[in-house]
Amino acid sequence: MTVRLDTLSNGFRVVTEHMPGLQSASIGVWVAAGARDERSEQNGIAHFLEHMAFKGTARRTALQIAEEIEDVGGYLNAYTSRESTAYYARVLEADVPLALDVIADIVLNPAFDPNEIEIERGVILQEIGQAYDTPDDIIFDWLQEAAYPEQPIGRTILGPEERVSAFHADDFRLFVREHYGPGQMILAAAGAVDHDALVKEAEKLFGHMAPLNVKPFDTARFIGGEARHVKKLEQAHVALAFEGPAYRSKDIYTTQIYSGALGGGMSSRLFQEIREKRGLCYSIWSQAGAYDDTGLMTIYAGTSAEDLGDLMRITIDEMKRAADDMSEAEVRRAQAQMKAGMLMGLESPSSRAERLARMVQVWDRVPELSEVVEKIDAVSVADVRAHAEEMAVRASMALALYGPVKRAPNLEALKERRAA
Repeated sequence: MTVRLDTLSNGFRVVTEHMPGLQSASIGVWVAAGARDERSEQNGIAHFLEHMAFKGTARRTALQIAEEIEDVGGYLNAYTSRESTAYYARVLEADVPLALDVIADIVLNPAFDPNEIEIERGVILQEIGQAYDTPDDIIFDWLQEAAYPEQPIGRTILGPEERVSAFHADDFRLFVREHYGPGQMILAAAGAVDHDALVKEAEKLFGHMAPLNVKPFDTARFIGGEARHVKKLEQAHVALAFEGPAYRSKDIYTTQIYSGALGGGMSSRLFQEIREKRGLCYSIWSQAGAYDDTGLMTIYAGTSAEDLGDLMRITIDEMKRAADDMSEAEVRRAQAQMKAGMLMGLESPSSRAERLARMVQVWDRVPELSEVVEKIDAVSVADVRAHAEEMAVRASMALALYGPVKRAPNLEALKERRAA
């Protein structure tokens, strides 16, 4: 497999990975503009804009966009995160030029028809309402806000109803002018792709764009706090966040390995102690996520109101214990899970294309998988124990609770327990 990266004169980047033996390809444009690039009055517009890309262009109606891809058996979709927006397709090899043309059209030429805006506004408002009916989804928005209060990175991706209800065509055009420049775009493709042919097509479709001087987003500040939403539900939901390293930090692999050993699978400490030994919950897990300038290690569990207090206290205790006796076997198991998950996840062209775009956005290059594996293997037990102590004792904390949680321990009580 061969990774190639080229940059057009205007800063637009094209990265591909040819995967021999495949007859299909995944191709997309990743834009380095997401929810944290919004001003407060724009909250939700990056996601709304992503929806509007499929609602018609100067050349195609919404139906034609869908039909052109599906007529050849392809698949077209998009997503918005806090730091990027992606528009991508999966098609057969012969249809890669068509897919690229459609993606370029929806990214560069959205019509913003007023009637379509109103229709999609209703769809997004339904999406926001649905999120509130999904406790193990909405709780992470509240946790993010508690960790980064009054900051763009702490706001919800969907945006509040009052903002979404007010956006109009000029708002979308302004956000595009501010953030959709060629230097903020990456064309990534994997599978049955011809790099040189894609570069030529990219030059035709994106080469005319003028570079933008995009204002950097505000630096994130993990402050921490508590969000408690009492509601009559069957289960009580709890999520904890601890400040972690950013993408480029030397500690990024250490925190991922620690998170895996703590709550990354059925053999993890939290699963074994809280679910298997004590039966306090059905689901409990941890994960480490990262952004450009900050990171979060998150622990989530759902349990009964009666067991919630014990679950929260034992979670803190297990974090403290890991700092003292995290074993070689646990670290090696977490490393193996991390490497296997990474490699298994790259068996599809869609996963490969997404990794290409992400690596170029973060590093402006695509590290060899062997380089990543070497860094994972280089993490020692001492590294993990030291990181565990940082997380258990000193790292800033945030807490979100949802459901029958009126009597649950508060953030200050958890801080006192970890300091004891």
